[in-house]
Amino acid sequence: MAKYLISFPSAAMKVADSEMEIVGRDAHAVIREAKQAGVYVFGGGIDETVAPVLVSANGRIAEGGYPWAPPLNGGFTVLELTSREDAIAWATRIAKACRCDQELRVFGFDPES
Repeated sequence: MAKYLISFPSAAMKVADSEMEIVGRDAHAVIREAKQAGVYVFGGGIDETVAPVLVSANGRIAEGGYPWAPPLNGGFTVLELTSREDAIAWATRIAKACRCDQELRVFGFDPES
């Protein structure tokens, strides 16, 4: 079993305000199905009202994230699945519910995690 990150940046979500309630309902339905199937690990969205801080190895704190990296925002779901094909199938369901493309990545196995 591998853990898969299914995510999208905020800019990908181009849904009319009048549709957001329906999108939320559909997305939550897929998450409930993932929980019932026993594959849900966790999920959520980046709180974009709270600015990130960059904490260095020496303990220095700077407002903002990496200045050279694109901003990290949007929503994500982590599922534990038996195959990449299963991950693609779940990502497809989430994309349909959210009405936006989803990026799929696999976490590398770390025996200490």
